[in-house]
Amino acid sequence: MLVGILSDTHDQLIAIDRALEVFRQRNVDFVIHGGDLISPFAARRLKAGVTVPLYIIYGNNDGEREGLKKILPQIQDGPMYIEAAGKTIAVHHDPALLPADAVEKADIIVVGHTHDRQVETKDGKLFLNPGECCGWLTGKGSVALLDPAAMKVEIVELTL
Repeated sequence: MLVGILSDTHDQLIAIDRALEVFRQRNVDFVIHGGDLISPFAARRLKAGVTVPLYIIYGNNDGEREGLKKILPQIQDGPMYIEAAGKTIAVHHDPALLPADAVEKADIIVVGHTHDRQVETKDGKLFLNPGECCGWLTGKGSVALLDPAAMKVEIVELTL
């Protein structure tokens, strides 16, 4: 099983397209978006390009929540829990606001918000931030490919 993970797309349509291209090429089983999609026009682009299940949470900059919900009815506040390959994945946008019980319940914790890539194992739990997909702050867009069974992550830099 392979999971495509992106976060902090911030309306950057080219980055969304490049991320989805990576996910298609690698035949991911589902996609997780860790928040800050931003606008309904970006939601339409994401929805049109994802052909596998999409799990998505709100980020702190997702101000048009009603518009996003109309296009992506599955969007919700974090933490969101997903079962995959016998592991529990918790998805929450801001790591500073991550509830302690979410960490306790999960084997894999996916966050965004900081725009900084993180792949770290602590106390047997995998903490993952794919970095910013948009590339606005760092100049480098990135996504993650997660094998939940093996608890392995590959960070893929996007050409923007």
